[in-house]
Amino acid sequence: MTGTRATVRRSSAERRDNQRGWAWAMPTTLFLLILFIAPVILVVVMSVSKWTLLGGDTGTNFPDNFTKVLSDPLLRQSTWFTLKYTLLTTVVLMPIALGLALLVQEARRWNNILRTAILLPSALGIASASLLFYALYSPQMGPINPILARTGLMDLSSSVLGTPGGALWATVILVVWRFAGYYMLLTMVGLQAIPADVYEAARIDGANRWNTFRSITFPLLRPTIAMTMIMSITGSLLAFEQFYILTKGGPNNSTMTVVLLIYKYAFETKKDLGMAAALSVLVLIALVVLNALQLRAMGVEDEED
Repeated sequence: MTGTRATVRRSSAERRDNQRGWAWAMPTTLFLLILFIAPVILVVVMSVSKWTLLGGDTGTNFPDNFTKVLSDPLLRQSTWFTLKYTLLTTVVLMPIALGLALLVQEARRWNNILRTAILLPSALGIASASLLFYALYSPQMGPINPILARTGLMDLSSSVLGTPGGALWATVILVVWRFAGYYMLLTMVGLQAIPADVYEAARIDGANRWNTFRSITFPLLRPTIAMTMIMSITGSLLAFEQFYILTKGGPNNSTMTVVLLIYKYAFETKKDLGMAAALSVLVLIALVVLNALQLRAMGVEDEED
C-alpha cells in the first residue's frame, strides 16, 4: 500500500514537472510557429499557387511557377553571379577576420582601442553602410573617383559602379569593411576558449608561432571557423540590400543576386508572388543542403559524436 502511494506521488510530481516544462516552452514554441513555421508554410502554399501581386490567390499553379523560374535565363545569370560573389567575399573576409582576431586577442591597452575601432562598422546596419559607400563611390560627390582618376585606373567621368567588375569589387570591399569586425569578435571568442595550458605545453616543447598555430590554434578553432563560414556563406547567398542600394542589379543585370531576383519577380518585373515564392523555396532547399554539406566537410558532426 505504501509502495502504491509512493508511486502515485511520483506520478503526480512527474505530471506537474511536465506541465511546468510545457508552460516554460510554450512562449518559445509560439514564437517559432508565428515567426518561422507559419511564414515557411505560407511561402510553400504560394509557390504552388497562381498568386499575383494585386490579384491575390486565384488557384493552384503547380508546377508552372517552378518551370517558369527554372527556364528563366536571368536565374542562371543571377545564380552564377551570387556564387561568384559568395566565393570572393568568403575568401577575402575569413582570413582577414582570423588575422585581426589573432592580432588583437591579447589583452593590451592598444589592442582594446584597435578592437573597438575594428568593431565600429558592425554597429551600422548593412543598408546604412551601403548608403555611405554609395556616396563615397558617387562620381559627383564621392572621393573614390578622383583618386582612381589620378592613379590612371579610370576616367574621371566614369563610375566605379558603372562596370560589372567595378560594381562587384566595390560591393565586396563594402561587405568586408562592414563584417570583418563582427567575424573577428566571433573568432576571438573561439580563441579564448582554447585552454592556456595547451599553449604553455607547446612553448615548453619549443614550438614556434607557426607550429603552434598549425597544430593547436587552427584545429581547436575549427568549429568556430565552420560556424563563421556558414554564417558568411549563407549571408552572401542571401545578399540583397547592398546590391539593391548600390547597383539595383546593374549594369545590364550583371550584379543581379538570386534574392534581388526574387524581389524583382514579386514587385517589379513580373509582379508574380507565386514565381517569387517558388524561387524562395528552391533557395531554402539549396541552403539547407549546403549547410549540411558544410558541417560534414568541416568535420563538426564527427567531433560532436
